[in-house]
Amino acid sequence: MKRKEFISKISKSAILSMGLPSLISCELNQEKISGLKNWSGNYTYIAKETKFVNSIEELKNKIVSSKKIKALGTQHCFNDIADTNGTQFSTKNLNSVIELNEKEKYVMVLSGIKYGELGQYLNQRGWALNNLASLPHISVGGACATATHGSGVFNGNLASSVLGFELLTSSGEIFWVDPIKNSDLFFGGVVSLGAIGIITKIKLRIEKTFDVEQYVFENLPMDVLKKNFLDIMKSGYSVSFFTHWLDRNINQIWIKSKSGDFLNLKNSFFGASPAKRDLHPIKTNSAINCTPQMGISGPWHERLPHFKMNFTPSNGDELQSEYFVPISMAYEAIMSIESLKDKISPILFVTEIRSIAADNFWMSPTFERDSISIHFTWKPMGKEVLSILPKIESKLKPFMARPHWGKIHGFNSTNLKSVYPMYDRFVYLIKEIDPKEALINSYLNRVFEI
Repeated sequence: MKRKEFISKISKSAILSMGLPSLISCELNQEKISGLKNWSGNYTYIAKETKFVNSIEELKNKIVSSKKIKALGTQHCFNDIADTNGTQFSTKNLNSVIELNEKEKYVMVLSGIKYGELGQYLNQRGWALNNLASLPHISVGGACATATHGSGVFNGNLASSVLGFELLTSSGEIFWVDPIKNSDLFFGGVVSLGAIGIITKIKLRIEKTFDVEQYVFENLPMDVLKKNFLDIMKSGYSVSFFTHWLDRNINQIWIKSKSGDFLNLKNSFFGASPAKRDLHPIKTNSAINCTPQMGISGPWHERLPHFKMNFTPSNGDELQSEYFVPISMAYEAIMSIESLKDKISPILFVTEIRSIAADNFWMSPTFERDSISIHFTWKPMGKEVLSILPKIESKLKPFMARPHWGKIHGFNSTNLKSVYPMYDRFVYLIKEIDPKEALINSYLNRVFEI
């Protein structure tokens, strides 16, 4: 079937396999050419060149003459998902708002805009997105393509706000995608891992602006989670647990609540005590980088992220891994990781646990199941991290764990196929939209064997 016919049709209807050198240290990446690194500095891209285009038309004209291409956002992924042995096209300069439609409650943006910038724009005009990730520094296009998420039992990941998008294929075709015109391409393409083309424009659902208060509690025994996990997760608009896996203890609970919601969060919380000052998730770090706490009300875009837009996020010099399991299995999955505490804690900065509502995007880690994410922020100890990941993934296998696409994991095509019901349909989609395999890179070869 030809690609145009296919588009018309759908409009109607092993850990070391990741490449030890490329993940542990940029100095060990012998194939590096451009010298461009990712955000944390653990990966150096092998792309022959990186072009910073200034318009969609310029982007279209340049990709048709390139054999291998890849879109590059804010360089926040910790693996080679955005790499290529050809040309990277940065969306950094494609960062403007195209349209704010207050009547129909949507905003149209170029995909390179950062959430922090978009948040300021919307809030100034009385509007908001329903959710944000921990970091406001990431681009809309990159975050949606990897199903990056915030938190909340009733809040989906950032891709769940997408109403439609403009796709630029590797052959230079541009067309609009939404759930009415081409539903398969929409539900298969929003969380696309960059495998079907370059998303140039994104239409997002918005709502009226709101304020948020952030409270932090300390020292919650893990045993309390067995009978109270959902009640705790439902106690705020967004709830995060932080632990170091040292003593069966949740070190911090961050609760973000819409201002005006009646919640008694000033006293003991399920046995945890209110923090006496603003805290950083990594307790030895200064809280100056973090968004205000202590119940001080502020606009949504300055409270839903954990970190401020104008400061270095998190720790910086770090590695990250993250896994998603059904929320119904949350306590058991957490306890399975706790059994590895002696091996995890010496190489860990902190673990964050959050909840995310189900969605319908084929390759989303929360596809058709309400989930929790168990996130590891590792010290920059590459060999030790790669050594512990198979043990973690083995512990989480009974819970049908799915990895975060943009972080370090050891999943390959075999175990991914077993946890993604739409896996085969997505592979078919890739082959039909990109038959010359211009977008296929080492990462996609590992996870889809294309």
